[in-house]
Amino acid sequence: MHCITSHSLSDMETILSSSALALPCLKTSKCRRTAMLRVRASVAIDQHTHQTTSNLALLRIGTRGSPLALAQAYETRDKLMSSHPELAEEGAIQIVVIKTTGDKILSQPLADIGGKGLFTKEIDEALINGDIDIAVHSMKDVPTYLPDKTILPCNLPREDVRDAFISLTASSLAHLPAGSVVGTASLRRKSQILHRYPSLSVSRHDQILKYFSLALGSPCTGGHSFIFS
Repeated sequence: MHCITSHSLSDMETILSSSALALPCLKTSKCRRTAMLRVRASVAIDQHTHQTTSNLALLRIGTRGSPLALAQAYETRDKLMSSHPELAEEGAIQIVVIKTTGDKILSQPLADIGGKGLFTKEIDEALINGDIDIAVHSMKDVPTYLPDKTILPCNLPREDVRDAFISLTASSLAHLPAGSVVGTASLRRKSQILHRYPSLSVSRHDQILKYFSLALGSPCTGGHSFIFS
């Protein structure tokens, strides 16, 4: 699930209607839904690559630059455009990519460098400073307590909540030999994996970023496996 935060309720009331971001979630088969998500992420990256910046943008959406974050930001943009004709004009909405602490520090466990807020702090600061008008976050990244001067006015329909296991050598975690390295940035996943499979090693090194090429069929060196959602 992803959410939208804004500077104040009055700001959002001029932009969002109650129906703008509360559309029913379409039901599709698991395979089709997975394919749709992969295509959306790919399209989002391509859209952002070719996006033209404009000082005349009526609305600036702040987001991280990962494929998932961009897909969520462009989904938000599309829903706003479909509900508000004035935002459908070319250049009316600008996607602003902001690099967060969690994006910059890849060699340490998230819990060791601050835990929650690592993927939202810089975006929220840009929101408070007026550099963007709304922020789009994954709900799992949002701290329990929102920063002062921000609110969480709406959520988009939740996507598939299941985690995925990808490996070139094993069909499940149970089939990985002792000492195998599993890449995940999630403390929850790490705890669950080590509780059930203490012989495995869990890492959040930059190798986890290779899961994109692995998912697309390009072999990664080292025989690593990955867990992601």
